[in-house]
Amino acid sequence: MAKIGVQAMMLKDSFAEIGPFETLRKVSAIGYNAVEISQIPMTPENVAELDRSRNELGMDIAALSVAMEAPKGRPGDSLQDHFDKIVDDAKRLDSKLLRIGMLPFPAMRSIGAVIDFAKQANEYAERLQEQGLGLYYHNHHIEFAKFDGKYMLDIIAENSPAMGMEIDVHWVQRGGLDPVRTLQKYAGRTAMVHLKDYRIGQLPESAFGLLDSGDIMGFMSEFKNVVQFAEVGEGNLDFPSIIDASQAAGAQYMLVEQDELYGRTVWDALQTSHDNLVAMGHARLF
Repeated sequence: MAKIGVQAMMLKDSFAEIGPFETLRKVSAIGYNAVEISQIPMTPENVAELDRSRNELGMDIAALSVAMEAPKGRPGDSLQDHFDKIVDDAKRLDSKLLRIGMLPFPAMRSIGAVIDFAKQANEYAERLQEQGLGLYYHNHHIEFAKFDGKYMLDIIAENSPAMGMEIDVHWVQRGGLDPVRTLQKYAGRTAMVHLKDYRIGQLPESAFGLLDSGDIMGFMSEFKNVVQFAEVGEGNLDFPSIIDASQAAGAQYMLVEQDELYGRTVWDALQTSHDNLVAMGHARLF
């Protein structure tokens, strides 16, 4: 049975302020018992606190984020330079799943660069399989651009058969596809699903100021950009169907995430998503 947890990208400020253990204590108090680690330095101190959260809080470290190559100017472990350390961290934390969170920016230059990325990722996925670990790719909307009638995500999948998928339902919707049908398409290959809603926000008062001043183009820019990230159950996605499809696809974890909070605290947002998922009948998945 799949488990609902949290994607820790939205907790990075708390990790920096009070550390992983105290952050995950607050996550646990809301009712989440699994976390996917993202955008925190995997220092010996942080790894030790994550391990402590497993032992003292019962927190499941569902997955670790990895990069194939460290982005220029940004610190962090990479499969290219820190392969053994990444494997050691994963084994210490009993994390069987590793995930690449985004297509590297240079790979977005051309479809040839995308294919090169996918083939390189596949080589790492095969090496990780030898260590008992799986490698997965997380989509955004750019992967639903078409090349010769094929979605970029399908091209990545074809060129990296050893790598699985982490399907983000918000970004699928933003890419113009149906999350449920996409989950069905990648059934058997999807170990993780990101749960975040897709909301049409209200036009800000500033947009009407632009209109009143005669700036029609400025108003139309605001009009076109009202799509928001939202707490689960606070937007337009059909989450009862998405939860069912995620489980049918073989997902091990469904991870709540929200890229922007629009003035709310991360704790309020996580509480709302938790309460809405419970109200939908999914309390047993926590």
